[in-house]
Amino acid sequence: MRYFIELSYNGAAYCGWQRQPDQPSVQQTLERGLSTLLRQPIEVTGAGRTDTGVHALYYVAHFDSAEPIADPGRTLYKANFLLPEDIALLSLTPVASEAHARFSAREREYRYFVEPRKNPFTRGTSWQYYVPLDVARMNAAAAYLLEFDDFTSFAKLNSNNRTNICRILRAEWTENVGGVLCFTIRADRFLRNMVRSVVGTLVDVGRGRYTPEQFRAIVESRDLARSSSGAPAQGLFLSDVLYPSEVFERKL
Repeated sequence: MRYFIELSYNGAAYCGWQRQPDQPSVQQTLERGLSTLLRQPIEVTGAGRTDTGVHALYYVAHFDSAEPIADPGRTLYKANFLLPEDIALLSLTPVASEAHARFSAREREYRYFVEPRKNPFTRGTSWQYYVPLDVARMNAAAAYLLEFDDFTSFAKLNSNNRTNICRILRAEWTENVGGVLCFTIRADRFLRNMVRSVVGTLVDVGRGRYTPEQFRAIVESRDLARSSSGAPAQGLFLSDVLYPSEVFERKL
């Protein structure tokens, strides 16, 4: 019997989602908790990788159980009791056996937060960047992302991507009343470190290092050496994973 889990996590203590032999990961922590609770070996498959220190406001994973879970609600409650406080399970739903958390996903969304001042309460969940940024220039540059589908300029070297082609559906900066900036980007897929590299380069547009047109040229060049250093991991959150309605509908 296959189940989808909706969850969220603070990635500060983990080497990312994916299981590693010598460092704690979200995947292995979740597997250990579910295996203990269900009294059977459980392997969990996630919607995709998140890197070291990256968070998830919303994440989806699946696992198979040898027997149907009689009371998913109670199982969810017990699992949250077993898991550390930085991982929260939000729902547990039976799905078709061919439903796949990674391969069935059609869109993913990330958000990146930039705070313009020192704040001891958000230092682990935002990039505290003190140089004034021109949001209009950053949005003008971000709009060019929708014109392209090859993002080699933001692809990490030696990441073994079969292709650097992505279809970006949204790329936009917003600012809340406290001046905190949020970059939202939605696409059918993302390359490893792509979002952080895009954010770092867009911030350089906002501070005046590049014009929006120069940013467009960086994307068009397909040259990683021309993009800026990646933004710090702690400001990045996976915020949505979308599936066809016949596969899975978000519960939250």
